[in-house]
Amino acid sequence: MALIEIEKMEFYAFHGHFKEEQIVGNKFLIDLTIEADLDKASETDRLKDTLDYQEAFRIVKREMDKKSNLLENIGKRILDSIYSNLEGVKKATVKIRKMNPPMGGHINSVAVIMSR
Repeated sequence: MALIEIEKMEFYAFHGHFKEEQIVGNKFLIDLTIEADLDKASETDRLKDTLDYQEAFRIVKREMDKKSNLLENIGKRILDSIYSNLEGVKKATVKIRKMNPPMGGHINSVAVIMSR
């Protein structure tokens, strides 16, 4: 088994519980870790024998483009799409960070981490 990590994918999106968040938007950082068997790809050196990192990024981007009230909902959708669209995924973990959340004080970020 091996891990593929795509770290700090940055998106400006309109997620949040408060109406203002859905209008003004915010910056989000996404980390995605996928566990898979990469032995064949390490031997053949062919893209078709591994998980396509670019497709994983496209999946995350597609889900980030859909408005949600909660980070948990985004995480579930990303994991659902990863398992539906990529073959050979043994385990996936997604970390979604909302930067500078409107919580009444200076907070760098809040995050939700989900695995399946």
